[in-house]
Amino acid sequence: MGDVRDARGQGVATPVRVTAIASLTPLEELNEDPFLVDSRSQYAMCARWAAEHGYVIARELLVGGLRTDHRALWEGVRPGLDLFVAPSRRVLERALSSVEEFTAECARRGVRVETVGTAEPCYDAQMKARVHRRLSMPTAGYDGR
Repeated sequence: MGDVRDARGQGVATPVRVTAIASLTPLEELNEDPFLVDSRSQYAMCARWAAEHGYVIARELLVGGLRTDHRALWEGVRPGLDLFVAPSRRVLERALSSVEEFTAECARRGVRVETVGTAEPCYDAQMKARVHRRLSMPTAGYDGR
């Protein structure tokens, strides 16, 4: 995991814990907004961002309309050390009840919030079919590949 640096640029042993936030969006919305349904692609974007910044995703949250004060968001979060990352503000808007309240709470707690900010994948019929199959058959042992 990426390390925190002190004021002199020296490495500090405490690793940054990155929490990836993805939106829990019903499969019924696949045709209208496939990226919001495809949490695997959302996590992949976050993982690429983390790797580019020298971090590793330590925790993944798949949530829809989660309240800012929910324990799942803050469990074990260390001020100044941990950060949240999401693919985009659009994902945060679906995942959380209020992005403004969440970012304000993060600021109050001393926790960074980042968005990847790269383009979302374009979904063709085949990609949508793979997402549909993976999400509609999880108990059949299908791994989405």
